[in-house]
Amino acid sequence: MAEPGRHLCLLGDASSVHLQRWAREMLQRGWRVSVVTARPAAIAGVAEQVVLPPVARSSDWLLRSGEARRALQRLAPDIVHAHYVTSYGWLAARADRHPLVMTAWGSDLLVTPKNNLLMRWHTGWTLRRADLVTGDSADLVDEVARYRPRRPPLLVHWGVDLARFAPAPWADKPRFEIVSLRNWEPNYRIDAIVQALALLRQREPAAPVHLHLLGGGPLAGALQAQVQALGLQACVTMHGRLDDAGMAAVLARCKVSVSVPVSDATSVSVLESMACGLAVVASDLPANRQWLGDEPALLLPTAGLPEALAGALQRLWHDDAGAQRIGAAHQRRMQREGSRQVQMDRMAAAYEELIAAPGQGAAR
Repeated sequence: MAEPGRHLCLLGDASSVHLQRWAREMLQRGWRVSVVTARPAAIAGVAEQVVLPPVARSSDWLLRSGEARRALQRLAPDIVHAHYVTSYGWLAARADRHPLVMTAWGSDLLVTPKNNLLMRWHTGWTLRRADLVTGDSADLVDEVARYRPRRPPLLVHWGVDLARFAPAPWADKPRFEIVSLRNWEPNYRIDAIVQALALLRQREPAAPVHLHLLGGGPLAGALQAQVQALGLQACVTMHGRLDDAGMAAVLARCKVSVSVPVSDATSVSVLESMACGLAVVASDLPANRQWLGDEPALLLPTAGLPEALAGALQRLWHDDAGAQRIGAAHQRRMQREGSRQVQMDRMAAAYEELIAAPGQGAAR
């Protein structure tokens, strides 16, 4: 538990389920939590939410530093934690209030800084102003270390609420139901998942297959049109964004989870699927190999994705016992390593250590 009155200020998208969960976890540990955000959403228990002007393009972040600095001066938190290095991390670095923690989310280090030398310089400048940087996968932490931060980065993943995300009996799943929990954005290649389903239906017309698409996003219209054009309306449900209870209810019906982004760090949706005892088919990325490397046949290359994904799904359909075995192994691993409570306890302890360090705990 935090000492009485300890105040944590989170900078990040309040609309993100991940930031909302982080805030709730720290509230449960006795922290007073405030949020500075350009994408507001209600978070129960948060003491105050400061809403910055909307951000329509990347360059808008450069214009939000004054508002963010004034907000942090007024809130005067004991510790600041910025989520997503190249946006909120930059705002926090400019505000120069310490202790300052930053969490890299994936693309902010694995993709954006590689666009040009200016972005790489900008990212390094931002990271070196943090007192601690965290990442949720080994490759992401290694990328942080290349920028020579003030102290070694800390690997902390988002974890799973194991009380909520738990396996349903396999015998209660008579159909071959598949789920994607990823947002409907280009990076997550939901269109390739829909195309793979069409191929699977051609190959196995008698299979009682159904695809659940969760997440929502800007490609909703295009995906809806694709489903209709392929004649898949009867075997695709586009749920959109669901809360934890809704996601858990859908996962309880499914045998397979699919996550095939172009770029990613440790995916919470992959961990939640594993905790629910599903077989997981995923992109062959370093973070996915970290969690799913025991089943290399289910890690797919970028090239020819619809065909490869359809083939993997077809094999799982024909080997129901194998899919169940894979899911059970995933669930056991989550019991050992996946608890959100354990990960957030580590993070809360890191906050306390930073506050107690000489020269920390106030603006400098």
